[in-house]
Amino acid sequence: MQLANIELGKLSVSKANMRYGRKAPDVSDILPSIRARGVLVPLLVRPGPVPSDAEGGRPEAFEIVAGSRRFHAAQITAQENGEADPLPCAIMEDGDDASALEASLIENIARLDPDEVSQWETFTRLVQKEGRTPEQIGQTFGLTDLYVRRILALGNLIPRIRDLYRREEIDAGTVRHLTLASKAQQKDWLALFDDPETYVPTGSQLKAWLFGGASIATKAAIFPLGEYKGRIVTDLFGEDGYFADSDQFWSAQNAAIAARRDALIEAGWADVEVMEPGQYFHSWEYEKTPRAKGGKVFITISHRGEVETHEGWLSAKEARKARAQAAKAGASEAANNARPEVTSSLQAYIDLHRHAATRAVLTDHPGVALRLMIAHAVTGSPLWNLRTETQTCRNEAVAESVETSAAEARFDEKRRAVLALLDFAPDEPTVTGGNGMDEDTSAIFARLLALPDGDVLAVLAVVMGETLEAGSAVVEAVGGYLAVEMASLWTPDDALLDLIRDRQVVNAVLRDVAGKHTADAHVAEKIKTQKSIIRDHLTGSNDRRKVEGWVPKWLRFPAASYTARPFATLAKWKDVQRHVKGLPAPQPVEMEPVEPYAVAAE
Repeated sequence: MQLANIELGKLSVSKANMRYGRKAPDVSDILPSIRARGVLVPLLVRPGPVPSDAEGGRPEAFEIVAGSRRFHAAQITAQENGEADPLPCAIMEDGDDASALEASLIENIARLDPDEVSQWETFTRLVQKEGRTPEQIGQTFGLTDLYVRRILALGNLIPRIRDLYRREEIDAGTVRHLTLASKAQQKDWLALFDDPETYVPTGSQLKAWLFGGASIATKAAIFPLGEYKGRIVTDLFGEDGYFADSDQFWSAQNAAIAARRDALIEAGWADVEVMEPGQYFHSWEYEKTPRAKGGKVFITISHRGEVETHEGWLSAKEARKARAQAAKAGASEAANNARPEVTSSLQAYIDLHRHAATRAVLTDHPGVALRLMIAHAVTGSPLWNLRTETQTCRNEAVAESVETSAAEARFDEKRRAVLALLDFAPDEPTVTGGNGMDEDTSAIFARLLALPDGDVLAVLAVVMGETLEAGSAVVEAVGGYLAVEMASLWTPDDALLDLIRDRQVVNAVLRDVAGKHTADAHVAEKIKTQKSIIRDHLTGSNDRRKVEGWVPKWLRFPAASYTARPFATLAKWKDVQRHVKGLPAPQPVEMEPVEPYAVAAE
């Protein structure tokens, strides 16, 4: 016979048990005792069938030969408390007689003192005076080592709490959680207990009170506990541990989650999505999809720190799109059907800022503008009917961001100089489009004839900038060739951060701004929290290291993306880069400053 504590979920009533197949037995007579003290007399069990793939040939389940009523009472207690303690069991061996074993166990238990505090006094005397070990005490009384250690651990409680427990004024669940408390916390709890007008936490609520919120068990950690530097508190059983500092736990857990995500991506998964803590993965909302067909991995995190990995799934919508694309163009094209990396508003933000920066730099390169104008004349353009790019956007924050940018200010300065060259009013919004004047083309042509080539090229560059289509592949070609440096023409603002709403993208941007260590440490945080960290690094707030000159990959020339998902700007650059790569570097042309109305009327 071997004594052991076995998890409730691994136990079931054996067919050999007289109560097998019947309705649940009446346990009303033993339920109060088990609620107060737990199961004392071990259940008689035998190993169930060993699956062929079981690790080390160990049984995964045990059949209850005797003790069905104790088992059912323990189930009821577990449902009431929300926690299931392992049950003491005597594991039968070949040749054991169940009746004799049970009689022996009951006889041993009968020799115990009636309450656990008295048992503690007895066990303590055996340890201190006779040098008995917990294992020897367990053999003497027919108890598991775990039960003996639990009783001995009552010595961690201050005497008054032990006395309250002896008088059954405190239940077993409360006492168990009080063993997690320091002596100071035990005194604080007693003060609440003595005050009839104050709420005193008991049972599972006591654990939350001790840890200042939801307690996190060590079994939830996916990082090596041996490398954890924080404090771990063990309960009365001496087996279940809890993290004393939840923030320190989450820092280590998030780093481990990020490492798991990176390993899955390296293993070839198309995408790994870390879901927000507390968000459930409902399998009925997804379709099982293998890795070869674009299946993704979803990582869920409970508020108690538990992490689960769900490999090979797609949302129902993504799966439908993948099937439709595969039917049309073959399975190799299915990956292009993924959800875009950026929203339409964020794409507008990217397009307009890239457009503003490109045409600002274009004004320094009128020779390029001239060639671009000729290309427009030869091939045509959606804007080549003398319509200007209005840079309109339905999102007011995006429109304001572009309008107040350094790139737009620089272009406007060049535009006002050109308005002066052409003798237009300085408050005209554009050079192109007639400006509300009655002069015909011949009059403008004559005015241009009077200007030197350098000034004409300056006019050309501004006109080309005003008629350059935002969001077009032309912007990518010009900006890529000119190697536009966005850091001097764009400043991070809230409009950009407000438009980023995807968890994976937010974490990737956080890594770009603050580094991999910080991003991994906060991979499971809410989007709002991760954005706040990004903002702190960009502004140098809250003791965060300030990051200077940062430009998101979307706005850089050439453009890049943060995920493997579709990104329209990057696709356009890939289409045009072959045309501009390898060409000689452009040489900017310096223009003489022009005062308003410098050209005489005659």
